[in-house]
Amino acid sequence: MTAFNSVKLNSHSAIASQTKELHPSIHSKLKRVIDVMGALVGLMITVIIAIPIMIGMAISDPGPLLYSQIRCGLHGRRFRIWKFRSMVVGADKMKHLVKNEADGHIFKNTNDPRITCLGVFLRKTSLDEFPQFWNVLMGDMSLVGTRPPTIDEVDKYDTHHLQRLNVKPGITGEWQVNGRSTVKNFEDIVNMDLHYQNKWSLWYDFSLIFKTVIVVFNKQGAY
Repeated sequence: MTAFNSVKLNSHSAIASQTKELHPSIHSKLKRVIDVMGALVGLMITVIIAIPIMIGMAISDPGPLLYSQIRCGLHGRRFRIWKFRSMVVGADKMKHLVKNEADGHIFKNTNDPRITCLGVFLRKTSLDEFPQFWNVLMGDMSLVGTRPPTIDEVDKYDTHHLQRLNVKPGITGEWQVNGRSTVKNFEDIVNMDLHYQNKWSLWYDFSLIFKTVIVVFNKQGAY
């Protein structure tokens, strides 16, 4: 491990210095136009579904409708990601009580007790992800990209893992159509993210969006 890796990667400038030049997707104005148009449509749907979700949440598990968390985006730049809340209030403080079933710098538990009854439904249908269309509109995310990592995940990265941060994180991507929550090996996620970067094109983005719709409709791989 290099001297760089022995220090927590909590500086955007430090991370940026380890990444390569901007990926072609970052220069694509058409990709950004598609992101904005998709985000506007997505946000309209988000407003509509927020009403029944808010009612269901008030009945089953009163608390905030939305959940936010700081994530790392392009070149490690931090941003606040938004979701419909699927866990009990204060779930982050209970994380140490739940066993991590994943390998590497990610956290997953098949039967996480912090997930509410409504949250199980929201996750299986991916409805909890809809507020992220706001992140896309703001430019922190893209419709299609890599999985957005948490700060504590990035703090543990080795140098080669930083390549994941060469593109914007996405609402969907390779991991979403190839197992979703069932992918429990961090290196597998890294490989999928790098595969996306190598294969990227607008047509490939469209193909991943189409596959995502099928996977979500069939409720495959989510919990």
